[in-house]
Amino acid sequence: MDISTKVIAIVGLGYVGLPLAIEFGKSRRVIGFDLNKKRIDELMAGNDRTLEVSEEDINNARFLEFSSETISLKNAQIYIVTVPTPIDIVNRPDLTPLINASETIAKVLKKNDIVIYESTVYPGCTEEVCVPILEKFSNLKFNHDFYCGYSPERINPGDKINTLTKVTKITSGSTSEAADAIDSLYSSIIEAGTHKSSSIKVAEAAKVIENTQRDLNIALINECSVLFDRLNIDTIEVLEAAGTKWNFLPFRPGMVGGHCIGVDPYYLTHKAEQVGYHPQIITSGRRMNDNMPRYGARNVIRLMLNNGIDVSNSKVGVMGVTFKEDCPDIRNSKVFDLIKELNFWGVNVVATDPYADHKEVMQEFGIELSSLSDLSSLDALVVAVSHKAYRKIDLKVIREKFKSDKPVLADLKAIYDKNEASKLGMTVFRF
Repeated sequence: MDISTKVIAIVGLGYVGLPLAIEFGKSRRVIGFDLNKKRIDELMAGNDRTLEVSEEDINNARFLEFSSETISLKNAQIYIVTVPTPIDIVNRPDLTPLINASETIAKVLKKNDIVIYESTVYPGCTEEVCVPILEKFSNLKFNHDFYCGYSPERINPGDKINTLTKVTKITSGSTSEAADAIDSLYSSIIEAGTHKSSSIKVAEAAKVIENTQRDLNIALINECSVLFDRLNIDTIEVLEAAGTKWNFLPFRPGMVGGHCIGVDPYYLTHKAEQVGYHPQIITSGRRMNDNMPRYGARNVIRLMLNNGIDVSNSKVGVMGVTFKEDCPDIRNSKVFDLIKELNFWGVNVVATDPYADHKEVMQEFGIELSSLSDLSSLDALVVAVSHKAYRKIDLKVIREKFKSDKPVLADLKAIYDKNEASKLGMTVFRF
């Protein structure tokens, strides 16, 4: 199965799809497709709002064309699906984007075409959910007229070191010939090499447990943090001491959000329950991590009350609302849960972030972001995200933002020196 000259269509141009389209577009014809015309117009102008690629990167992809018109997909023979796979309000997998993308592709699918999914799903989803849709709307037969593969994305938003080409790519295919072709396709751009799985299900499972494992490790440290706080022990100091052993894993406590770690475990538990297994460890880890925003907010309130601050008339600043540092992505950011809890106590919250899109934050959460200079006359300050810009701020500058004699500094990312902050009269809380 020779696919070296076939045209590729990347369906979905977010954090995952755009870098992939650009890398392939350096050497072969690629159609970068997204239904969001505004997104397409921005990319055609060389602007990537996700900050994953530069204008120069886009220009270097000489064979890449952008389109929001479905008809353009007819020109492709390989389709790579990189749409988001979120969860709904009750933490169930929301496969709507994946289903819609499959229907769109099916309507232009031709004989011998290949559809590769990169979106994170539970084991079995590609063949149980996507393939029937492809067959239904194309009137083609799976593994006879068209083929499928699964190659999970491993993009780390904001990471300029572990980029697409430098991370080993897992590949798989619905037949041995398709698997070889798909592996060869990715091998042409991935410097770190590929790992060909024996089946699509294995590749799907490998992806979903990557983030589940990380979620559970963070949950363990979060639980230790809650315990150590009751024992009046500083968690960060404990971790630094334990980290002197060569095999101690350097996980830190914190709020676990984003579109991967805070979501993927729910895909795995969903599939587990479908087959009659009710996971204990995975779900308990999720409960622990989901409770951290509330835990953090309530400790801020507790310390404010201890310091004699009138909470109902207080002003609390929040530095950072994105789900991780130096990244504009606000999807599933747990900072908004923390803000919601503070609002429940009648606190006047003023939030800021140098990366988040102000309009998007207002539209999604009804919060009007302020500038860093607007954080003044505060009773407490929550440093929720460790943006580089925040790490450079001197603690004396932080101290000047308070009006209270005994202000509370909730340094949730532990980016400032706790002892120095205490000497400046701040009551410090950190996970």
